[in-house]
Amino acid sequence: MSRTSYREALREAMREALARDPRVFLMGEDVGRYGGTFAVSKGLVDEFGEQRVRDTPLSELAFVGAGIGAALGGMRPIVEVMTVNFCLLALDQLMNTAATLRHMSGGQFSVPLVVRMTTGAGRQLAAQHSHSLEGWLAHIPGLKILAPATLEDARGMLWPALEDPDPVLLFEQGALYNVEGELDETEVVGIRSARVRRAGSDLTLIAYGGTLAKALEAAEQLAGEGISAEVIDLRVLRPLDDATIMESVRRTRRALVVDEGWRSGSLAAEIIARIVEQAFFDLDAPPARVCSAEVPTPYAKHLEDAALPQVPAIVAAARGLLGR
Repeated sequence: MSRTSYREALREAMREALARDPRVFLMGEDVGRYGGTFAVSKGLVDEFGEQRVRDTPLSELAFVGAGIGAALGGMRPIVEVMTVNFCLLALDQLMNTAATLRHMSGGQFSVPLVVRMTTGAGRQLAAQHSHSLEGWLAHIPGLKILAPATLEDARGMLWPALEDPDPVLLFEQGALYNVEGELDETEVVGIRSARVRRAGSDLTLIAYGGTLAKALEAAEQLAGEGISAEVIDLRVLRPLDDATIMESVRRTRRALVVDEGWRSGSLAAEIIARIVEQAFFDLDAPPARVCSAEVPTPYAKHLEDAALPQVPAIVAAARGLLGR
């Protein structure tokens, strides 16, 4: 066990990948001399040089496209998109090129590309830099979507993502960068399944990324009221791990999804639809969800807090499922 932060765990994952495979390189806006907008790549250019840690022009469309070309050419690029809202500028490359080339080439080509980006609110970055759009990207066949919420996943997800022959999008919750804790370096991290982070028997709380800690805190409060909540960390948003979700819901008979995305058309809606399709007759109450308010994310701290899923709302929704 070693003490570290979410940011440092991500940096160490990149350092290990760069040292382990000469085909790996990092590129994006300000990832080199500046050390990354969120200091995740700080110091890597001094260690590996400007050919392996490459600053790019301010054009997501261009450098994501360059990453796709490099992947097709046999490299293993890590492309950093500063914040998730900027990935919209590269959506054509992600959806129409990276996600489709294996299919459109009849399996002749693969795109082993990893795209990292910061997602989520809670840092007073206002409406243009506080999106949670991972649910949008999880709609696209051909992409794998990862959302590390723990130090172990922040440290361990990158290498298996680089080994994947298809494009992987890795969403780093910005509010977690400064979170510190003990990193279990012995934990084996995969990128194919959800994890039960807390066992319970009365209801299932389903969360990911920045909502996991809130779900765990809500479960602790509920335990004080005699309510046993199981907490599932989705970790992989596409493909969703239906088996883990359904096994839990069939035992607890109640499901509450916590999602920082907007309610309409949300990932939470997809998860609830799958629960109803696969476990309807095991339910004792309709599945519920706690999502962000249907507004552009406010700048003011008290308004931003009010717009996002918070522990009291999760606890209240859980009580409602149990008729309390």
